[in-house]
Amino acid sequence: MNGFIKLVTAISLAVLPEIVLAMETTAQPLDLTGHWVGLFAIAIFVLAYLLVMAEEFTHLRKSKPVILAAGIIWAAIAWVYVANGMPHMAEQSVRHNLLEYAELMLFLLVAMTYINAMEERQVFDALRGWLIARGYGFRSLFWITGILAFFISPVADNLTTALLMCAVVLAVGGDNSRFVTLACINIVVGANAGGAFSPFGDITTLMVWQKGIVDFWAFFALFLPSIVNFLVPAAIMSLAVPNKKPAASHETVTLMRGARRIIGLFLLTIATAVSFHNFLHLPPVIGMLTGLGYLQVFGFFLKKTAHREHTSPDNAEHDGQMGDIVSFDIFRPVARAEWDTLLFFYGVVACVGGLGFIGYLGMASELMYTQWGATAANVSVGVLSAIVDNIPVMFAVLTMQPDMSTGQWLLVTLTAGVGGSLLSIGSAAGVALMGQARGKYTFFGHLKWSPVIALGYVASIYCHLWINAAYF
Repeated sequence: MNGFIKLVTAISLAVLPEIVLAMETTAQPLDLTGHWVGLFAIAIFVLAYLLVMAEEFTHLRKSKPVILAAGIIWAAIAWVYVANGMPHMAEQSVRHNLLEYAELMLFLLVAMTYINAMEERQVFDALRGWLIARGYGFRSLFWITGILAFFISPVADNLTTALLMCAVVLAVGGDNSRFVTLACINIVVGANAGGAFSPFGDITTLMVWQKGIVDFWAFFALFLPSIVNFLVPAAIMSLAVPNKKPAASHETVTLMRGARRIIGLFLLTIATAVSFHNFLHLPPVIGMLTGLGYLQVFGFFLKKTAHREHTSPDNAEHDGQMGDIVSFDIFRPVARAEWDTLLFFYGVVACVGGLGFIGYLGMASELMYTQWGATAANVSVGVLSAIVDNIPVMFAVLTMQPDMSTGQWLLVTLTAGVGGSLLSIGSAAGVALMGQARGKYTFFGHLKWSPVIALGYVASIYCHLWINAAYF
């Protein structure tokens, strides 16, 4: 009898943790919106984001305050749940947020690696040199750099695109502050608008696509609204561009060996990610990581055949001190990824996930999407993204999971993507160009043309509501 009791006790002790965990999983989260922990979490997040917005002045990398804030917020939440006898509930929520972040982080890491590999092979330098050598006038260059920013950003990220086009503008018209200011504003608007209609163009569109809310091809319904968003302010600003023609430069840059094949592999990687998601129903990140394998294998080929670069001195990359040729190494582009951005993204996902777990996002969803209505809420999301980075704004909307039509999800994708153009601090492209063209492209220089940009913002929304009415 004693043996039977011991056996039952042992089985109970073994099964009890799983029973408790199952009970916690089915239980409802605590409403901490009025609890001191909820107010404390809001204060910590606001303080962290004020430090993010002041990055230009403090030179404190934006990832540092949000990562610290994420840890503090979740520690406070977990402390309350442990005190209430639900130690695993916060853990399950953190794991869910971490999985979402991991998928997006790895996707972005592969894309950044390809962009850095193309930069190392001088693809972007060659494009810049070609544009400078053509001898275009200021007005022509204003339109060319803006249009290229619009069409390159759907594949490359808007930050890289903006920096590339700004380098052209500074090389040609660096002494003409008026032209540089207008061209930089146009580049920021074009890059943000171009990224809005592509699942790869911006982190916000990528988040919506990876969630499976909007089909890959449905994003291209935003093409015409995005064009309107770019063309309306560009047409007005072009009238103020000086009608001058700078002297042409004869700078020539030769593509390094393998550059064109890396471009081809990047396009193949995108096709792989889309195919894995659409036909095999696998997460797009699996296709992107497979594409990273393409680059790794090709990088191995370039490394083993580096001796061929001796026969073409113009195509060789030299060490600078010893004169030895440096072969392609896949881990150099990986190391040069924007790790501050990737870690900032983690901090944002964790902080917003914590605020949602507390209950604040449910309150916001009730106010915005029930009382205001979906259209007004989604338009306000775009305006908010001009002040606060669009990543936390879009992640908050995805966490709220409002019941919306595909047309409304496309609307919030559009507004979150292009709303950042309203202010120079509203997007990564604008912040980067203020540093690159310091003294010529400034916050107040951009603010002067904000009403014109807002006109394009409103026009693009009406365009979407009109031509994509079938999605609503």
